[in-house]
Amino acid sequence: MTMTDSFADVPEGFARHPRRSPLTEPWEPIYFKATPDAYILGLRLAEAHTNSRGLIHGGLIAALADNAMGLSCGVKGGLSGIVTINLSVDYLGSANIGQWLAFETDFVKIGGSICFAQCFVTADGEPCARANATFKIPSRKS
Repeated sequence: MTMTDSFADVPEGFARHPRRSPLTEPWEPIYFKATPDAYILGLRLAEAHTNSRGLIHGGLIAALADNAMGLSCGVKGGLSGIVTINLSVDYLGSANIGQWLAFETDFVKIGGSICFAQCFVTADGEPCARANATFKIPSRKS
């Protein structure tokens, strides 16, 4: 399977992720689903997402979990321009080419100057990783 293969089996409710960056461009297509509380990211694992052993690369998990949590802080709290100040990832399992990887933010707590989020990553519904992040909320100038 390569990045150019078409995947007709993207779960219902997901659409192409509109926010692209130079980091994630090689990993496209990336999908999203917005809920009232979260911004869920997903992708079908392909060769470009793997390490030298053909398993999902931990860096991809960290980057997309960070992205999902930051966007979820925006959805839940109407925040923009937040910056990650801490990110931790626990790798609970692995994933193989062809599996659907989902990044679901389950908890967001917004304070006066920081926001906290937690993300669970699954591969075809099985736990793959969990991540926690703290984001700095920019000062709001009057």
